[in-house]
Amino acid sequence: MTIILMGVAGSGKTTVGLELARILGGVFQDGDEFHPPANLSKMSRGEPLTDEDRQPWLEKLGDAIAKRSRHDIAKRSRHDIAALTEGEKPYILACSALKQEYRHFLSRKAKNVKFIYLKGSKDFIQQRLAARENHFMPPSLLESQFAALEEPQDALIVDIRATPEEIAAEIVRRLHL
Repeated sequence: MTIILMGVAGSGKTTVGLELARILGGVFQDGDEFHPPANLSKMSRGEPLTDEDRQPWLEKLGDAIAKRSRHDIAKRSRHDIAALTEGEKPYILACSALKQEYRHFLSRKAKNVKFIYLKGSKDFIQQRLAARENHFMPPSLLESQFAALEEPQDALIVDIRATPEEIAAEIVRRLHL
């Protein structure tokens, strides 16, 4: 299973993703690690990314999802009943996935992709971003993130006002994991 935690910057994707991976014994990756240096530089300067900027990033994310899915299928086809290997553990990916077309692209990369939308108000997230230190994404870009956001109709929606532990536990419960 691939779980994609999506939402605007500051919604808690990384923090919740790490907690979810801990609970599930899964593998976590932060989508920010897949950005090319030019994207990181652009965002650091306070410039929002365009769809064109995001395309190479989405391709890398899609490749990572597909690779984990292929590994999982290959392992299971051997009827190996030993303990789960790294490739068979739930894959948790933090990725803004702001637009439906991005989510559609990513969901085609594996059979079992679940999107979790970490939803919060602009004011609440702005407060989080103001308190965040040493991050390439400046709070000034939050407005552009909300402008680009197409709220999903087919994702599990979770309110972000709870603690990361509570949010992760709710995701586990609602996905019946």
